[in-house]
Amino acid sequence: MKRLIIALQKSGRLQEGSLKLLRECGLKVDYREGQLKVITSDYPAELLFLRNSDIPQYVADGVVDLGIIGSNTLEEENVPVDVVLPLDFSKCRVSFAVPKNSSIQNAADLAGKRIATSYPNTVRKYLKTQGFEAEIHTIAGSVEIAPSLNLADAIADIVSTGNTLFQNNLREVFPFLESEAVLVKGANFDPEKQALLDQLVFRIQSVLAAKDNKYILLNAPVDQLDNICAILPGMKSPTILPLAIEGWVSVHSVVKQKDTWSIVQALKNAGAEGILVVPIEKMVS
Repeated sequence: MKRLIIALQKSGRLQEGSLKLLRECGLKVDYREGQLKVITSDYPAELLFLRNSDIPQYVADGVVDLGIIGSNTLEEENVPVDVVLPLDFSKCRVSFAVPKNSSIQNAADLAGKRIATSYPNTVRKYLKTQGFEAEIHTIAGSVEIAPSLNLADAIADIVSTGNTLFQNNLREVFPFLESEAVLVKGANFDPEKQALLDQLVFRIQSVLAAKDNKYILLNAPVDQLDNICAILPGMKSPTILPLAIEGWVSVHSVVKQKDTWSIVQALKNAGAEGILVVPIEKMVS
């Protein structure tokens, strides 16, 4: 039986997000910390847990069919793989940061400076677009400590919340690359597994669509129904059901999560009552 072989990060937040997504897609994953291979049930897949920087090459070489990796790592490794779709988790940015008392304020101020980073190729490409060079020091980890040891004038590293920078007395100057988890495949992906990939992509898209939307239910007076329906565009149009109380209906719809509070307020102002906002587990369009 054909299985999709999928490479995941061996440890870290990207691994946690990847496993959570796959489980939400219906893959039963019995994973224990330290395992290097897991065969899933309820879906034909085999998960390999690899070092993060190795995943793009494994995908490109056809050792695995798919990989879940940060787009920042793809940028750095520059391996020829195809992005199947972004996965909307593990979002971060690669930014330049400097000591709080540094005079560096913008990209031009970095010219000729010493920059410590775990992303030398990415930094070089960015500096080239700006038309100048800097002295790049490649450091595998703990990049934030380099300025305090007088090894660098600035760093280029992943920033999520900014807490690590704050703890090391650094300030973010500006981001130059946005990143999130992506699903990738190699150029020589096995065509006999395309149907399995299509199924997986369909499930992922359904899960991601559900996260972006909320199901909303409310009771509305009939004489305000036109106004309320105008507030609720829904996927096509709201579902309207009569209530036992004459002159009232129940209205059901789907709204974008980011618009939920403004829509709820508008509905309340229009006379809606008993408003419920419910998470959606899966959404198939």
